[in-house]
Amino acid sequence: MIIRGKVHKFGDDINTDDIIAAKYLDSQDLKFLGSKCMENIDSDFSKRVQKKDIIVAGKNFGCGSSREHAPLAIKGCGISLVVAESFARIFFRNAINTGLPIVELKEAALIRAGDSLEVDLLKGKVKSKAQGKVYAVNSFPEFLREIIKKGGLIAWLKTKKGRLNEGA
Repeated sequence: MIIRGKVHKFGDDINTDDIIAAKYLDSQDLKFLGSKCMENIDSDFSKRVQKKDIIVAGKNFGCGSSREHAPLAIKGCGISLVVAESFARIFFRNAINTGLPIVELKEAALIRAGDSLEVDLLKGKVKSKAQGKVYAVNSFPEFLREIIKKGGLIAWLKTKKGRLNEGA
């Protein structure tokens, strides 16, 4: 799984209310949620995102309330991957559950807005084309890659349903 895209940069402690405001939590529509993504920080963010772009952020991305709407809004605006120095644990789980790939990169601060990244989830490599550098990250285990490819945990479980019931 190789993901390529242009970087949109954010700092530390981006909370779930910054990602998608609570007033929009009554919607499950990805396109609508995507249109409101990051509006508390940058009202024009979703208008600048091109399909397959990448968010790069600092420490503790996705802190705050547990809401699956946050990774859904990120996916809904066209972001294909989030790279951060660290993630709030509940956001990490919600991202996987909704099929949004995320990667922890200690050197995330070195990546600049507008850079083009190539991220190989299988090999655990983040390549910054502008800097000509390759950073090592943890590779995604096979089962996480499968969940991401299927679009999230529920979709993945539906493909496993027959096999899971065989053991019961």
